[in-house]
Amino acid sequence: MHRRVVIALVLLAGCPSQSDPAVTQHAKDACVKECQARLAKKEDLSKGPCLSDSLSGGVIAPAWVCDVAHSPRQDVDNDRTNQCDAFHDGRADHFVEVDPSCGFIKAQ
Repeated sequence: MHRRVVIALVLLAGCPSQSDPAVTQHAKDACVKECQARLAKKEDLSKGPCLSDSLSGGVIAPAWVCDVAHSPRQDVDNDRTNQCDAFHDGRADHFVEVDPSCGFIKAQ
């Protein structure tokens, strides 16, 4: 009986690490768009800044942040000052990474 209750609760709760593909695509598109807007303003993205920290709630989409990184990663990408506060403080569970030219790297 106990096992059935646990299984039922897991099924009802869903898997928090997975995200709706439509939401993921929205976050990806919004991140690329934000990056392109920053490039159009001649903002220097070479150090890998978080692009969503200055947005409402610090997110690009609900539970998603937008971060500039390099592929392959560079030391500057691991510098806490270049990472998204909303991800570190728990306001977001997912991130989109784009390169300094706004090319998509990954969404996780």
